Amino acid sequence: MATITLQRKIGQRVLNGHPWIFGNEVKELNGTATAGDVVDVCTQDGKFLGRGYYNPQSQIQVRLLTRKKEDINAEFFYQRLLQAWQYRQQLGYTENCRLIFGEADGLPQLIIDKFNDYFVLQTLALGMDVWKPAISDALQRIFQPKGIFERNDVPVRELEGLTQQKGFLSEPFDTNIVIRENGLQFHVDIANGQKTGYFLDQQDNRRAIRHIVNGADVLGAFTYTGTFEIHAAHYGARSVHGLDISESAIEMCNKNAALNGVADRCRFECVNAFDVLKTWAREGKQFDVVMLDPPSFTKSRATIQKAITGYKEINLRGMKLVKPGGFLVTSSCTNLVQPALFLDIIQLAAKDARRQLRQVTFQTQSPDHPIVWGWENTHYLKFLIVQVL
Repeated sequence: MATITLQRKIGQRVLNGHPWIFGNEVKELNGTATAGDVVDVCTQDGKFLGRGYYNPQSQIQVRLLTRKKEDINAEFFYQRLLQAWQYRQQLGYTENCRLIFGEADGLPQLIIDKFNDYFVLQTLALGMDVWKPAISDALQRIFQPKGIFERNDVPVRELEGLTQQKGFLSEPFDTNIVIRENGLQFHVDIANGQKTGYFLDQQDNRRAIRHIVNGADVLGAFTYTGTFEIHAAHYGARSVHGLDISESAIEMCNKNAALNGVADRCRFECVNAFDVLKTWAREGKQFDVVMLDPPSFTKSRATIQKAITGYKEINLRGMKLVKPGGFLVTSSCTNLVQPALFLDIIQLAAKDARRQLRQVTFQTQSPDHPIVWGWENTHYLKFLIVQVL
């Protein structure tokens, strides 16, 4: 096996356990290795640091799979999946969950979502893509699933020299399924929905609105498939108005509302939420509860200021639409905007809106998306409820 020797000065991040090794931290490759191969990693003085997959085309040249001198083979992946499943079972996430959350589960750039008996998989780096057959076999051994589908139709794969693709990794099945969450049911389009088809990371946060929406007139912006809005109706909202720019998302919202018997209190509209929030704020329109769940505003540190400006603007508009004493529910899924910065942005928006805020709850993603302390990329979701005075 080839060995990567690191520069004398490397980030403390690597020594403290982070699995990413960047190209500028590599001194030399001893032996022969091609993209996707497993290599050993050593410090400049020969100390073994770990074993991982290698890709000289990538900015992150090595992603460590283990800190031990153990074989990386099909059994290795089976054991990692089994350990991840046991962890979710201990926490009570058994029906629907993120089974593998990449680095946080010791399998960098692997995502697996479990939707009852169906699994959706993403292998976002070449070194992980090589092991896709072994990963599929491990899922079969552990779960005997009804179906496995890959959603590798994501641009990040191209940075690894991979093509975008999606399709069945099992016998074909109907990719339009129904899942249960918090006593409700939701349609999930595994093949064509965003990411893996459904955002499991907010499943606990959706329960957090149950008291503030009872008897309320609720506005939801960036609804996607209407999960927060339908939870609001289920928890007793008087009326729910949802906004999203995607026609297919609005169609799914209406299907989900009908599925849960709340269509009479839910209205979904295909519009540009940014523009509507601004117009309604100017017109003085107000709601008891305003919920904002926008997409990520940046993937790059180079555009972080643009993201900060965007989050401030939509939250400013949202606050102006909240009746005095009402509630703002707001989220950010941009991992480059860390929690302290997100709270600063909300405070700046409140200052400009001339509104006082009282925090109700500040949460992160559900624990089936584990956070490893010190690894920013694992701590990405911020979920905040404030009373707007």
